[in-house]
Amino acid sequence: MAGLKVAGLDLAMGQTGVCHTVEGAACWHLIKPKKVKDLRLPEIKAQVFEFIADAELVLIEMLPPNMKGAGITGMVQGVIRDELLARGIHYADIGPSALKKYATGKGGASKTEMALAAMKRAGHEFTNDNECDAYWAWVMANDHLDQPVFSLPKLNRDQLLNIEMKG
Repeated sequence: MAGLKVAGLDLAMGQTGVCHTVEGAACWHLIKPKKVKDLRLPEIKAQVFEFIADAELVLIEMLPPNMKGAGITGMVQGVIRDELLARGIHYADIGPSALKKYATGKGGASKTEMALAAMKRAGHEFTNDNECDAYWAWVMANDHLDQPVFSLPKLNRDQLLNIEMKG
């Protein structure tokens, strides 16, 4: 697949999933910060940008509205968005239920259903949901740019209408 380089992010203080384009294909990583509390923020930022520095579009999975750790995860979201703006990298965000509906056709899909959809559509197996969500954000960003990774039913693709570009 040729085209613009994109990245997908599932940001969290404990484990962050990153998926980005390497030689036209998906490459994913799990960032597990070694530092504690707020000291994780610069560590996460540095590692994320090691992988996505050359991205032209980044799709970030937003926080679920009822998430208990939203304040903590929101700090990571803010740090990464600030750096994307500083670097002039375009980005967008997508709600968890829209990402799930894009991947599976069901807005309330489980982590297992998301992983099964990745296995079924692309043959990729994930060991954790952070990498899987980042992968689906990467797939969705590519699809948004009319460079689909694989074909999805129209019902799933309708979620692309929810993407509003920033930066």
